[in-house]
Amino acid sequence: MPEYGKVNSTQFEKIKTGRGFFAALDQSGGSTPKALAEYGVAEDRYSSDAEMFDLVHAMRTRVLTSPAFDGSRVLAAILFEQTMDRDISGVPTAQYLWDERNVVPFLKVDKGLAAEQDDVQLMKPIGTLDDLLERAQRHQIFGTKMRSVIKDANEAGIAAIVDQQFGYASRIMSAGLVPIIEPEVSISSPHKEQAETMLRDAIAKHVGALPQDATVMLKITIPAQPGLYGELASDPRVLQVVALSGGYSRDEACALLARDPTLIASFSRALLEGLTESQTDEEFNAQLERSIEQIYQASVTKSA
Repeated sequence: MPEYGKVNSTQFEKIKTGRGFFAALDQSGGSTPKALAEYGVAEDRYSSDAEMFDLVHAMRTRVLTSPAFDGSRVLAAILFEQTMDRDISGVPTAQYLWDERNVVPFLKVDKGLAAEQDDVQLMKPIGTLDDLLERAQRHQIFGTKMRSVIKDANEAGIAAIVDQQFGYASRIMSAGLVPIIEPEVSISSPHKEQAETMLRDAIAKHVGALPQDATVMLKITIPAQPGLYGELASDPRVLQVVALSGGYSRDEACALLARDPTLIASFSRALLEGLTESQTDEEFNAQLERSIEQIYQASVTKSA
């Protein structure tokens, strides 16, 4: 087990230089019913949270054990807390990912969104963060992810989101993990491009104030202006900039992503699109193979 507070250097290099994308498999309590419904599991199949999480873990197990899912194209996987605490094929999930699949494990640490204020939704307070980080270290998790949402170009709201994200990020870095900062700009924002420029500027100010040996990552909505995050992506303190699918279909998200030379995918719903419980293993694996190859190509093949 790595020393507490020390990042795994092999995993660090894979994230920094590897060709591929992130699989976001971190649907939590609020988003799990929708994820299961899209997988073909109706709400009448479960009557408790425990049964619901058993079903979603079965879905994730099917993805993670598929021959299509390995570290040659998938650099990392973002896990929900319950997934970290469970096993895949008798092995703790994070250990299975790295040892069996060569995929770097991350953990979602936020507790959902607060009510909207100033056109944004901050994260709810993460009261259990220290305990979560300690457990993540025991599971040999490399980094964390936390999500906020920006609904419109409101400077005060965007500043509050970025302040909160970097406040938590400093605690996460102190515990020896690499934080993914995810301030999602809604794709239905009436002033999306303006909001993205404000966000980029606010992030740049915070990154510029970090110590030279700090390491953070960014997860952002695919911006209207390709290359918007180019300067941040080249900052040595920013390990990687990844993009969420944000409500776009997989085809749309991949087409937009391929236009931006600074981004790789970190897709959730777009990755799982087309997978259903009723598929045979052959059908399921073939569909996942097509999805992974499409997202991989959009992440590594950059058009002008």
